[in-house]
Amino acid sequence: MQATRLTLICHARTVAQKLARFPADEPLEMDWQSARGARSAQFKGEPRLLCGPELRTRQTAELFGSTAQIDAALRDCDFGRWSGERINDLQTSEPQLLQAWLADPLSAPHGGESVTKVCERVVAWLITLQATPGHVVAVTHPFVVRAALTHVLQSSAFNLIDVEPLSAVELRFHGCWRLRLSGADPEEMGG
Repeated sequence: MQATRLTLICHARTVAQKLARFPADEPLEMDWQSARGARSAQFKGEPRLLCGPELRTRQTAELFGSTAQIDAALRDCDFGRWSGERINDLQTSEPQLLQAWLADPLSAPHGGESVTKVCERVVAWLITLQATPGHVVAVTHPFVVRAALTHVLQSSAFNLIDVEPLSAVELRFHGCWRLRLSGADPEEMGG
């Protein structure tokens, strides 16, 4: 039986990310039109290309091909009334609510989706992929990538981590250890 291979790709940078804002349906910061198809040869064969419904994921998917299917399971977290808000502003105006949300994955003080709900949605999506052999490339959001990684690593993670030759993993410590998955420099992608 052929294996299922999933490549998760985080969308390219947006102005909201640069300004530390909760996302809305904003476009990419880069000139993605001139970079269309620039990464289409990155994968062998013809993987199935999926993306979230937001503008930023659809535009990023165009870098990998023109046949991306929109999959609602790959949508970003619904940040409710915090969409478009600066995180620093919330630290001033609603510090207790922001801290509650950061500390409790069941919390959704913004009126949108909790981290737990995002994780449940992503796990349900991963289960559907198990029956679909072949390579799937999914362009999505940091929250969705985190949810998938959390699911995969939650149990005896040691033997579930493949470390390829010359691969690099970056860990940063600033009060706690954080895993950083690095991507391509936007300048390399024409941005």
